[in-house]
Amino acid sequence: MRDGEVEVTQSASAMAKAAAVPHLAVYGAAAFAVVVWTGTPVVTKVAVNAFDPLLVGVLRSALAGLAVVPLVAFARLPYPRALSDALLLMASALCGFVVFPIIFAIGLRYTSASHAALILVAQPIFTGSIAALVERRFPGALWLLGCAVALAGEFALIGLRLGFSGAGSFWGDLMILAGGLSASAGYVAGSKLSLRIGSWATTFWGNLVGGIVMLIPLAIWGRDAAWGEATLTVWAALAYLALFSSIIGYIAWYWALARGGIARIGAAQFALPVGSVLLAVLILGERLTLPLALAGLVILGGIWLAQRR
Repeated sequence: MRDGEVEVTQSASAMAKAAAVPHLAVYGAAAFAVVVWTGTPVVTKVAVNAFDPLLVGVLRSALAGLAVVPLVAFARLPYPRALSDALLLMASALCGFVVFPIIFAIGLRYTSASHAALILVAQPIFTGSIAALVERRFPGALWLLGCAVALAGEFALIGLRLGFSGAGSFWGDLMILAGGLSASAGYVAGSKLSLRIGSWATTFWGNLVGGIVMLIPLAIWGRDAAWGEATLTVWAALAYLALFSSIIGYIAWYWALARGGIARIGAAQFALPVGSVLLAVLILGERLTLPLALAGLVILGGIWLAQRR
């Protein structure tokens, strides 16, 4: 049997196993990843109180890369053997763990939080569209309708919480948009690779590659950082970003995307702002108003529609 035939056979076998996974497990893994990432903005805010936002983005990936070194060295994880798999690994690592955190942090210097939030709420659409382009198929009507409904709810939710008048700039907004597209491309590449070598291996190898690349900007931007002034709380926040946001969340997300469909499961990211509102209510003591609750229900309704595609 030739190498190409072996590759096709392995891919078909992986897809067959993926189809056998219960839907409840797939949606549970996606929900877990969303819960993990819901806490990321709050934790990041703690970290940027001590360090420059750009340095925080670099540290997040560098520390994640350092954390997976023992696992990669001793766990005997499968690794990409075919050139196509190696390219998927590089795409997932560079897009998700290098390009996104750097240009997103730079973009936030030149635009407002509300602008950034409004742009990133469209990330599930970016992810589904990139997947459709790669797979050469057109998304279903219910997916498009569900995304439109969820997006309308997102705009209402963010407008009610942050307003739409925050100062921004064209270039800052463009950087945020590019960051969202980069992260979505990384999701698509990582989910496809996880069908071949597993979500654990995909996440660990991706973090290792991303962490190695981040050593260069860390050496440049970390020279003047006030390392001694960082409190235990700040280091705990960085640990959460590295271990949960960059490793554990990605393992669950890649696994769910590969087995539930990129467009269908990707729509679950619309729930991130809803989770952020609930965290703000439970932890920060913010008031849950009726308009906020209605906007959240609209978002969840849109996600439900997108799942029916």
